[in-house]
This record gives sequence, C-alpha cells and structure tokens, in this order.
Amino acid sequence: MKRFDAVVIGGGPAGMTAALYLLRSQASVAVVEKLSPGGQMLMTHMIENYPGFPDGIEGWKLADAMAAHVDKYPHVKIADEVMAMEPVPGGHRILVGGEWIEASVVVLCVGARYKRVGIPGEKELLGKGVSYCALCDGNFFRNQVVAVIGGGNAALEESLYLSRLVKKLYLIHRRDEFRGQKCFQDKCEVSPAIEILRSSVVSEIQGTDKVTGILVENKKTGQTSAIPVDGVFVFVGFEPQGDFYPAGLERDSGGFVITDAGMRTNLPGLYAAGDIRSKECRQVATAVGEGAAAAHAALAYLESLSRP
Repeated sequence: MKRFDAVVIGGGPAGMTAALYLLRSQASVAVVEKLSPGGQMLMTHMIENYPGFPDGIEGWKLADAMAAHVDKYPHVKIADEVMAMEPVPGGHRILVGGEWIEASVVVLCVGARYKRVGIPGEKELLGKGVSYCALCDGNFFRNQVVAVIGGGNAALEESLYLSRLVKKLYLIHRRDEFRGQKCFQDKCEVSPAIEILRSSVVSEIQGTDKVTGILVENKKTGQTSAIPVDGVFVFVGFEPQGDFYPAGLERDSGGFVITDAGMRTNLPGLYAAGDIRSKECRQVATAVGEGAAAAHAALAYLESLSRP
C-alpha cells in the first residue's frame, strides 16, 4: 500500500495552495482530483476580486497558473474519485478508485456544488435548458431569452456575464434586497438586457424536450405570470460535495465540515479548507488562505509525530 506524508483531496485553489505549502516543506504528497485542477475557478468567466489582478483574470488562466506553480515540485497526481476514508494507526487510509492509500495527514478540499431549487421541471430539463454554469452553457443561448434564479454574488456575476450574450435576461430573486455585493447589483440595475423581478419565485420550469418558459409567483401580490424563456440558470447557494467522510467527522447542519482557525477538524491529522468548510465567505482568496493555514497546521502535526 502506498503511503504519503500528506494526501490533499481536491484540486481547487484551497487544495493547490495546501499542496504547494506541503511540497515546499519537502513532504511527500499525493493530490487527488478527479477532474482538471481549478475547481469552481474553471466555471468562472472573470475573477475580479483576487488581489494582484486589478483588471481581473479569467478563471481558467488563474487555475492554470496555480497548477503550474504546484507542478514545479514532484508529487503524485491521482485522477480518480475518493470512495471511502477511515482512520488507521498513525493516520488515515483512503480508497481512491479501487486502491487504498495511506497518509499521516489528510487535507479535505473537495469544495461545494450549486444547490438545486427543487421545483417541477428542474431535474427533468437539466441539460435541456436548465444549467448551473453560465460559462459552460451561456454560449448555447446567444441572442435568446433566459432567466437567472438567485440573489447572491454568483447570481449577479453570472447574470452580468450572460447579459453580454443573450437578448434578454430575467433576474429573479425571492427577496426585496440582493445578498450580493453592491458593485454587482449596480451593474445589473443599469444593464439594458437585465430585467429584475424582486420578491418573486419560480414555481415551475416548463417544457418537454427543452425549456420553453417559467411560472413566476410574486410573493407580495400572489400573482403568477407565465414568462417564455429558452433557458434557466440556477444560483441559489451551495451544498457540500463528497459522501466518503470518515465516521465521527463533525459537520454543521448543512453538511459542511467544522474546523478551528487552523483548519483542524475534530479528528487527529484531518484538516479541511476551502468551500467544504463551515463558514460564511466562499471566495478564491479565502480558499487560498485556508489552504495555507491547513498546510501549516498539518506540517506542525507531522513534526510532532516524528518527535521521540
């Protein structure tokens, strides 16, 4: 069985930073990432709030730059999915694909995925006009009419991206006020392509072989309107990824992993960083900082294991 000082699960900004810090300290490291390195950066058209890039940087470019930095240091890459994880004397063992590997420390950086709204038509029309990634699918709706559901930063940023492609966009939020940053709100307000529907919810996505429209209920008046659209983009928050977590790992009511300020979980030698953590702010900048903090704490733990 292969054994490493550290295994980093996830190749987003938190995982790449944790791996970088561990490798620079000459730890033996395996990075498990079933897809391409970058995580949700790969689904973000333009990142405008990462320090050092005053004009913004495309998500894939930042991901490639981080990956190239990590690749300067020899390490093992495992392009497969973690199926199970359990404690063993002196560390943890992880089932990746069909093979067990062991590590003294593990850093969980598996991230989060977009939540579903859970309305009629959403599941049935996924890939037929329903999407959770504007960068992935926006081009299919060039010069068409789409709806965006949500009120946070993701909904506002993706609406702005889509507004450059589509003929018209309905931005639908269930509250009066958006949760996203004011700078994004202001841009959405003045965009000629965006019509904002506040205090409104989508009760149904309509269509058979493809999306043809939505039913929108105004929460204040109770009135329901049928609006023809060609596509629906959903950005209503996040839920944790992965179902392989070891027994006894402490998580919050939403399933996110609870850590201390050093990214330590309640299980010895197990750390969590990035969007999988229980926290308020999920940004590239916070993921990078948490990856560094997790690696720092993990290195201290590794050193403690080597002491007589």
